[in-house]
Amino acid sequence: MKKVIFFFLLLIIIINSCNEKDSSMSNNLINETSPYLLQHAYNPVNWNPWNKKYLEQAKKENKLVIISIGYSSCHWCHVMERESFEDSLAASLMNEKFISIKVDREERPDVDQVYMNAVQLMTGSGGWPLNIVALPDGRPIWGGTYFSKDQWINALTQISNIYTKEPERFINYANTLEKGIKSLDVINTNEDKTEISSEELEKYIENIAIKIDKNHGGFSGAPKFMMPNNIHLLLRTGHQNNDKAILDLVNLTLEKMAYGGIYDQIGGGFSRYSTDEKWHIPHFEKMLYDNAQLISLYSDAHLITKNESYKNVVYETINFVLQELTDSNGGFYSSIDADSKSLDGEEKEGAYYIWSESELKSLLKDEFKLFADYYNINKYGYWEDENYVLIKNRSDVEFSKEFNISKEDIIKKKNIWKSILIRARGKRARPNIDDKILASWNGLMINGLVDAYRVFEEEKFLNAANSCAEFILENMIKSDGGLYHSHKDGTSKINGYLEDYSAVIQAFLNLYENTLNEKWLNTADDLMKYTYDNFYNTETNMFFFTSKLDDKLISRTVEFRDNVIPSSNSIMANNLFKLSHYYDSSKYLNTSLSMVKNISDQIEVYPNGFSNWMNLILNLNKNFYEIAIVGDNAIEKINELNKNYLPNKIVVGSFGDNSLPLLKNRYIEGETMIYVCVKKACKMPVKTIKEALKLID
Repeated sequence: MKKVIFFFLLLIIIINSCNEKDSSMSNNLINETSPYLLQHAYNPVNWNPWNKKYLEQAKKENKLVIISIGYSSCHWCHVMERESFEDSLAASLMNEKFISIKVDREERPDVDQVYMNAVQLMTGSGGWPLNIVALPDGRPIWGGTYFSKDQWINALTQISNIYTKEPERFINYANTLEKGIKSLDVINTNEDKTEISSEELEKYIENIAIKIDKNHGGFSGAPKFMMPNNIHLLLRTGHQNNDKAILDLVNLTLEKMAYGGIYDQIGGGFSRYSTDEKWHIPHFEKMLYDNAQLISLYSDAHLITKNESYKNVVYETINFVLQELTDSNGGFYSSIDADSKSLDGEEKEGAYYIWSESELKSLLKDEFKLFADYYNINKYGYWEDENYVLIKNRSDVEFSKEFNISKEDIIKKKNIWKSILIRARGKRARPNIDDKILASWNGLMINGLVDAYRVFEEEKFLNAANSCAEFILENMIKSDGGLYHSHKDGTSKINGYLEDYSAVIQAFLNLYENTLNEKWLNTADDLMKYTYDNFYNTETNMFFFTSKLDDKLISRTVEFRDNVIPSSNSIMANNLFKLSHYYDSSKYLNTSLSMVKNISDQIEVYPNGFSNWMNLILNLNKNFYEIAIVGDNAIEKINELNKNYLPNKIVVGSFGDNSLPLLKNRYIEGETMIYVCVKKACKMPVKTIKEALKLID
């Protein structure tokens, strides 16, 4: 018996020793906190983190620099790692001829922006993984995205040979490319520019709308990104202009996205994009920033349409975030990986989410046939390798009529199906979670939760938003009053970027409007003052992406084009506009107006890249209302007001005397009064929301 016990103890020790990686085999990424960098810590490549000392090393050794940028949930990043960065031949070449640097684009968006701009100039396109070869001083000379092992080795060999024989060729090219990179950040001031008229704005918005896919929604083509800010703009303008054609396109898009495989029909939450036009096969990674913005979008869409399926999307997506992406400290994690281990033990994209027909039959038994009709376990829902991605192609009302089953029974059956499949999925190998907490994306998530609370009055949504906001205050505010960008394992690091300030200020303003806790308004104002001191360009009236305290890169970028996330400058311009009303600040208002004028010439060229700017222009062109509510029942009045979709307003309020410009001398003991103001003129106070709404166009 003792021999048997000894044998098993020895076996456990051997297994554990095999599973533990030898730290002596690691590279210079081993002490990083980024999950993405740690994924590469045991590659045979001598990786280094981004640090100017490694560029100094490259200069000293006269070696070219490889800068490889990605993120932890990126499928093709994993593929290239397995094919090239774990290959001894490729690693040997990289180690001998180059200094190699790995960058987490989510930790260092400043570095990513510079080299993404470079690759787009060189090749006309970009993406991740992003791989660049640069001179020892960091200036790029070659780049692209994914490369197979042979492509990678051949390219590096040729580049190395040319640099050895004719370095001036690359130096001359780097000089030219550097000028091109810097030109992208040039903002021409347009103080003399006349304001964009409502007619011009409607034309730009129409140009966005005509690009919507009339069959499947979203913007035509594949891959298909959700672009929530563009759809949100169309929702707003369609509703305010009573434009049924635009609203139909918006609702088509929202319904088709919610029907698609891009939406996790079992666990809730959206993947990053669809690889096809019908939203069926997603790129399976789930990003916090997508889900945060979609929560806001579907909440407002429900407020306008009362479509119950939109409410379900909001609740299921928030539950997914709270269960899968929430840290015990209240912060939210960044993403969930696209890849996980399949049943055969291989890393495979989407393995956690896909189903075979045989597995579904085994799990659902007599319910399988109806389930298969509902979620298209057929040619419409087929993916590859005998696997299916669940997708709907009709509404519950249509399904109810077709199969002669009540809508209530469908809901009951769906809940049973989901519980069965969630249990089964829980036994699979789970995708990795990138558990770093980014200030910018957490700001977006706070905003989403507050928007959901505004529409549905669900206290747990507001509680989650408050918890995250308190986490930022306690953990991500620096001693000088600025923000940290990233937090992981109890440590905050990396000086905040403009995206952090813009998103957090936006979130805190939204929190204030829905709670009247003046702490959030004051903190937003403090962060705005800090942003002026450290990011503002007095020559252009725009904000740099990086602080003046940061190390200099090739170019100090100015992010102003809206994309999957609105640009940091467009969010900041909207924040300034709101703060100018709260504090009656001409400085804030004039900066916001100048920023709009600076980008106005570019909207006509590419309206899709300026949707958040157009949201601000709508507020400037039309009546924008300041609604001040003062008295003991202020919150109740705000909740009643929020039953109406009113994007062209701010709310300010207090329970007693208050010195804010819009609240001063407005408290009447024993009463709760509502003041509707526009263009620095206030109507007579009223006592009911019904009366107040009559004063709003």
